[in-house]
Amino acid sequence: MSERKIMLGNEAIARGAYEAGVKVSAAYPGTPSTEISENIVQYKEIYAEWSPNEKVAAEVAIGASISGVRSMVSMKHVGLNVASDPLYTASYIGAGGGLLYVVADDPGLYSSQNEQDTRCVARAAIVPVLEPSDSQEAKDFVKEAYRISEEYDTPVILRTTTRLAHSQGPVTLEERVEPETKPYERNAAKNVMMPGMAKKRHIWVEERMKRLEEDGCGFAINRVEMGDTAIGFITSGIPYQYVKEVCPEASVLKLGMVNPLPKKLIQEFASKVDKLYIFEELEPVIEEQVRAMGIDCCGKELFTRQGEYSANLLREKVLGQKVEAQPYENLPARPPILCPGCPHRSTFSVLNKLKIHAAGDIGCYTLGAVAPLNVIDTTICMGASISSLHGMEKARGKDYIKNWVAVIGDSTFMHTGVNSLMNMVYNQGTGTVIIMDNSTTGMTGHQDHAATGKTLQGEEVPAISIYQLCKAIGVKNVVEVDAFDIAAMEKTIKEEVAKDEVSVIIACAPCALLKGVKFPYKCVPVSDKCKKCGMCLKPGCPALTKNADGTIAIDDTMCNGCGLCRQLCKFDAIDRIEKN
Repeated sequence: MSERKIMLGNEAIARGAYEAGVKVSAAYPGTPSTEISENIVQYKEIYAEWSPNEKVAAEVAIGASISGVRSMVSMKHVGLNVASDPLYTASYIGAGGGLLYVVADDPGLYSSQNEQDTRCVARAAIVPVLEPSDSQEAKDFVKEAYRISEEYDTPVILRTTTRLAHSQGPVTLEERVEPETKPYERNAAKNVMMPGMAKKRHIWVEERMKRLEEDGCGFAINRVEMGDTAIGFITSGIPYQYVKEVCPEASVLKLGMVNPLPKKLIQEFASKVDKLYIFEELEPVIEEQVRAMGIDCCGKELFTRQGEYSANLLREKVLGQKVEAQPYENLPARPPILCPGCPHRSTFSVLNKLKIHAAGDIGCYTLGAVAPLNVIDTTICMGASISSLHGMEKARGKDYIKNWVAVIGDSTFMHTGVNSLMNMVYNQGTGTVIIMDNSTTGMTGHQDHAATGKTLQGEEVPAISIYQLCKAIGVKNVVEVDAFDIAAMEKTIKEEVAKDEVSVIIACAPCALLKGVKFPYKCVPVSDKCKKCGMCLKPGCPALTKNADGTIAIDDTMCNGCGLCRQLCKFDAIDRIEKN
């Protein structure tokens, strides 16, 4: 009897890679895709790595595929923007061994700066997309993706969403089947995408998609579930689950391959139902193509383009049922905050005091945009803080950015910030960059990177020195400062922003939640000395609260003893003692 196990969608994808005989996996951590690689690493038959960014990860996978083995690259939807350059060309090249992009979209914006739809990118890149609806399909569709990839000589995208990635379901486990490594044969016409070759490959790619469109009508992953013909749904992914919950008797065309669409299958299904609904999250990718076929349907005029779908949305829009507000919908908002002992809070408190604006980046430190820190003025994409600050200077002059800095994390700096810093040096900028080095990729759950000295497998390797890297780029002024020494931090920031050349401040202190980080102290209030001025509360540490009489209370179960509040108190009303 086959073993069955409850698995997260991401865990099931990793299992699918194992069973499919994948040999190489590369990724950059990004919620909601991170756990794929963290689960793949348990399978020793697969080489798995954290790459500096998604573009590099994709190129690693493409190289492995060209050499003849099955490979995959995983990322979140905005990571596909970084990796799209090689994707568009890989579409022309095709696959040696099977090549799979796993891309996790984020409807509802749980952890992202936009709500883009990967299917739109896939249509432009001319590559097929599979979309599973549960954990079992997540595993099975990985294996189907490799079949399609090798049979049709194409990279394949497996599109998931936050709900699928982080939901659990039963999965039947099977044995690993490792296909023979394909012998490498030199083929410049296929693998060297210079204009003369690319023109011919583009014609071939269009023919490939026509074959997939026709053959897809017979793929088992595209299935018709005929029921009551008064209502029909075309749907895919997680929205399929809502359709089955709310309208179990309706007829459904469940699409497992959402690009290219099986045109004849859609036409045949639509002819059998009286009213057709297209139920798809985010963009009207399916709907627009169905309408282009001359088929009447209902879609985004009923269902939103924003956020996640739900069973209640169907109840309201299709069945006309009034859905009462859930109790939790009236609860007060509880915005995310930096953790107690976070070194970013210390750095931001100094910037706030100095009334310095910060061009921000992607990471935990984005929380510096909100009260009470109110420091971050911009957040665009990975690595953009440095580039956008440089753009401000070139637009408005050196004096304009004397009260600005760029802030970026250590992992994000290694991702794309290093390129931006090179540009600033090369084009004679004068901005100040604060690299907030907390020794990890904190925003996605403590993954290592090239500057931490550990691989995805936990192997000890030489750590790239951010200090030496900045020096090698040509930055003359590079200063390392303890992030929790606010006097030194204030002095350094004042000195560096005053200079008329590029400077880098590396604010060093490990993430408070990083495994192995020990905090030997805790802070305690000295109530009889407290003047109730509130200075210690200004950085917004959640471990500090006010008593009824206005004095300060410190929750010793939350306090990490970083000492920031103690440094801000001018009356010695906060002490720091050793933990028991």
